[in-house]
Amino acid sequence: MSLKGRTLFVTGASRGIGLAIALRAARDGANVAIAAKTSEPHPKLAGTIYSAAEEIEKAGGAALPLVCDIREETQVNEAVTRTVERFGGIDILVNNASAISLTGTLETSMKRFDLMFAVNVRGTYLCSRTCIPYLLESARADRNPHILTLSPPLNLNPIWFKNHVAYTMAKYGMSMCVLGMAEEFRSDGIGVNALWPRTVINTAALAMIPGVDVDKCRTPEILADSAHAILNRDARRHTGNFYLDEEVLAAEGMTDLRRYAVRPGNEAFLPDLFLD
Repeated sequence: MSLKGRTLFVTGASRGIGLAIALRAARDGANVAIAAKTSEPHPKLAGTIYSAAEEIEKAGGAALPLVCDIREETQVNEAVTRTVERFGGIDILVNNASAISLTGTLETSMKRFDLMFAVNVRGTYLCSRTCIPYLLESARADRNPHILTLSPPLNLNPIWFKNHVAYTMAKYGMSMCVLGMAEEFRSDGIGVNALWPRTVINTAALAMIPGVDVDKCRTPEILADSAHAILNRDARRHTGNFYLDEEVLAAEGMTDLRRYAVRPGNEAFLPDLFLD
């Protein structure tokens, strides 16, 4: 399996899961457009679009760092245009960028509510809508185009709403984009799928969740390897799925997941949200 020569547009790829997915593709020799806001170093978080580009180039890929706030239509249009000008098209969109606030209704300000919906729902819809014309060209060229969104299975158990209804609605909005677009573009040959971790992943987002034991988490590489497997599947046959990382890897014959533990030897992991 290889993504050599394919072009990926990855949102939020300056660090964490987005960067891990980009680096896994880069090791195949893929082209990666890094669409993220972080152009200057953050005082508490490592990584910018430029440091990510350096890592991608070192891994064997071609990188295009793009300052892009996915809430802004003009910026997304410009970023996609620049990607096409540089690489000749787009074969894969990874909707990774997301905002989180695990807070109840009275604790969630409208500013935070609007941020989550603007990034998670609007950003996913906008990036998908802007990239799809090029993904259709990729399909016509038999280049196996995909949209992969980092969002959970749709689970209407009230337990996943009661403590953070705004965040749940925002993440499920991303998942509904997957559900609808998969059917809308099924006959066109674009694979549209979601990917979600079985366990909590050690990323910068954990800073938003007080009291999480990082030693009971996995590394972003488990999602990178899962994404790599999905993006190599036939888009015409594999679409409309809400994949879990463990299940994807098991289907590829990878059942020993010890390499992904933050603390070597740990086998007691924290389950992620939205999974009963």
